[in-house]
Amino acid sequence: MIAEEIQLASLCNNVDFNSDGTVGIESKSSSKFPLTFWEMAVASGVVLSFVVGLLGVYLTMPASDYSFLKLPRSLEDIQILRDHLESYTSDYTIQVLVGYCVVYIFMQTFMIPGTVFMSLLAGALFGVFKGVALVVFSATAGASSCYFLSKLIGRPLLSSLWPDKLVFFQAQVAKRRKGLLNYMLFLRVTPTLPNTFINVASPIVDVPYHIFFLATVIGIIPAAYVTVKAGIALGELRSIADLYDFHSIATLFLIGVVSVTPTLMTRNQTNQT
Repeated sequence: MIAEEIQLASLCNNVDFNSDGTVGIESKSSSKFPLTFWEMAVASGVVLSFVVGLLGVYLTMPASDYSFLKLPRSLEDIQILRDHLESYTSDYTIQVLVGYCVVYIFMQTFMIPGTVFMSLLAGALFGVFKGVALVVFSATAGASSCYFLSKLIGRPLLSSLWPDKLVFFQAQVAKRRKGLLNYMLFLRVTPTLPNTFINVASPIVDVPYHIFFLATVIGIIPAAYVTVKAGIALGELRSIADLYDFHSIATLFLIGVVSVTPTLMTRNQTNQT
């Protein structure tokens, strides 16, 4: 089990395993653009809907200088956003909440890096419990949006970019079909497999949406709690690496092992009978 997870993590870092178990270099994907005109039209329509939503939020905010607004890329960006948005959060709570959710969902849908900074911002603006609820809602909605978008147009992209990873992940899902929820929980809780790859690949490898949804809602809570709580003490952070020290990583792996224990016990009982 652990060896398989290590192999899966390695595959997601552009390392392939040959049939004899040796490490090989991933072959280059075809240079042909993988999406058709209609698939590009669908993706463009989704982008347009997010733009309209953000424009609506912007137009309902009071007249002011919003030059500070941008997608966060560092702790300094988060501190600037927190300092400017704290006053708006109390007076224009609905607009800030909607704007936050739309941006987070947009980033999750199109696999834009930086959602960890958005989670820190939730803690800085709303506290632990409200922040965790906001992050779990936004992350689940964004992952679901990515899931359904990938179901429409994801197969040619994945087949072009990560063909070997996709085949391996599909084999793992097929082998654990009876305990799939526990396996997906393990992947969500632990950093074994990037969440972006899970979101895009799950519909392609026939992970049912209800399992995907439950694993996402439950599995992201521990990491969301760690990040949101750190956002309250934002000034004490020196880098993102401070969020995931040995203790935090060990705790997440422990939770992940607990999540797959029922599946392992059931498998052992089946083998004994």
